[in-house]
Amino acid sequence: MSPGVIAAIIVAIALVVLVIGAMPVARRRKLQQRFGPEYDRVVAETHSHRKAGAELAERERRVRSLDIHPLDETARAKYAGEWAAIQEQFVDQPEQAVAQAGLLVTSVMKDRGYPAEAYDQILADLSVEHANTLDHLRAAHQVSMQAEIGGAGTEDLRQAMLHYRALFADLLGQPAGVQDLLGQPAGVQPAAAAPVEAPPAVPAPRSGPAGRLIAPRGGPPARTLSAPDHLS
Repeated sequence: MSPGVIAAIIVAIALVVLVIGAMPVARRRKLQQRFGPEYDRVVAETHSHRKAGAELAERERRVRSLDIHPLDETARAKYAGEWAAIQEQFVDQPEQAVAQAGLLVTSVMKDRGYPAEAYDQILADLSVEHANTLDHLRAAHQVSMQAEIGGAGTEDLRQAMLHYRALFADLLGQPAGVQDLLGQPAGVQPAAAAPVEAPPAVPAPRSGPAGRLIAPRGGPPARTLSAPDHLS
């Protein structure tokens, strides 16, 4: 075998090694672009880029097997109107409004074809197409759990509404006309969440002297909250 042939074989082998080595890197970059901060979260949980890649790829396969579809214009308008009513409810019944906001988000998910399963599975399914708003869901869910045991203050509840609003808008889609029904952004930025269009201001709950929330007519006595009751 001539030296030229040997050199060509060596070069060919080197190219194959480079291509094979580059494939995982390209795959990792693709997953990072698609899943954003969720990729880093899964890597931290699994302590392995390979395991994280396998888990996220499995999420993609599962979601492809589901009948995920966008809402039509009529459904968008209907849900936007329901959100507007819930946001108005927040003025007198903030805890109930937050609970209703969570249920409305679940309804939109189901209508779009996402199974209403365990919380962790919901996160996994949404991460494929809605990774940038997952932190909103996590934050809103945490406040909702606190509210169930009476541990959420006024500002916590307001932030939960903003977090649900961001996820709701992402799931709903915002064609012309629907954004007007949801309300225009008011410069209020949700805390600790991925960058998204700023949601509109949530009206402040009605309050009486000494920072007490006014109880809804026919409802239980209001409790004193330490969080500020003036919301922008």
